[in-house]
Amino acid sequence: MYNGIMNVYKEAGFTSHDVVAKLRGICKQKKIGHTGTLDPDAVGVLPVCFGSGTKLCDMLTDWDKEYIATLRLGVVTDTQDLSGKVLFHAEEERIAALTKEQVGESILSFLGDYEQVPPMYSALKVNGKKLYELARAGKEVERRPRTVQIRELEILEMNLPTVRFRVACSKGTYIRTLCHDIGKKLGCGGVMASLTRSRVGMFGIGEALRLSEIEKLRDEDKISDVIIPPDAVFKECREVKASSDARRLLENGNKIPVSMLLADTLQQEGERLRMYDESGRFYGIYEYYADTNEARPVKMFLPER
Repeated sequence: MYNGIMNVYKEAGFTSHDVVAKLRGICKQKKIGHTGTLDPDAVGVLPVCFGSGTKLCDMLTDWDKEYIATLRLGVVTDTQDLSGKVLFHAEEERIAALTKEQVGESILSFLGDYEQVPPMYSALKVNGKKLYELARAGKEVERRPRTVQIRELEILEMNLPTVRFRVACSKGTYIRTLCHDIGKKLGCGGVMASLTRSRVGMFGIGEALRLSEIEKLRDEDKISDVIIPPDAVFKECREVKASSDARRLLENGNKIPVSMLLADTLQQEGERLRMYDESGRFYGIYEYYADTNEARPVKMFLPER
């Protein structure tokens, strides 16, 4: 069984669930999960977790993401992208009156924190129902705005009425809604015409593998070469080894007294640690508690067989 994370390139026309289903067939492994949905029409980075690595799925959704998006001004749809039903078309005169300076200023004004109302066509739940299910039934419900952060915004190309830009943002940011909000601010409407996810945390699009490439690696018995071990995700945590006396505690996921750790004295309350045994086998992420002078497990990653 494979244990870890693979950087997969999601192609257009596939849902994130489709990718997981394909990988289960390619890798002959059931325990596989993705780290956050990507719209079927969108392409790009989709980290996929295998075996014990699936315990990372809920953690990786918190990572910052980067996208390359194309905004089409002058149109409003119910899905906030070009796949939806057109609700509004701006007059040609209104579009012709837009200037590059005006559009650029509007786009860059979204840098920083802003209150974003999640779109109806999304997987968020209200009273146990996914919003897109309600939308498909012709219902619209009130959604509370959520604070998201646009950390970087760079206009790559402007050929009005389309604009191509790069955006780095916090989790929970809908780029479709960002495009909609830019168009609303300009008074002409806007939709997302295309979307590429270029980065998720440490995973970049340059190293992402298409399904056809993964099939080839399987045929060459090289899939293990592209599975990133779970501990690689926690490089910011200090590496600590436990003595041989702590082996049973490690295997049972118990707390470990600091006296059993082969490390300098721990001093920072709440410090996260990458815990290994003496031979260098990774067991999981632990947290230091100064009051009891021990390390307690946060998440265990023992390889599954």
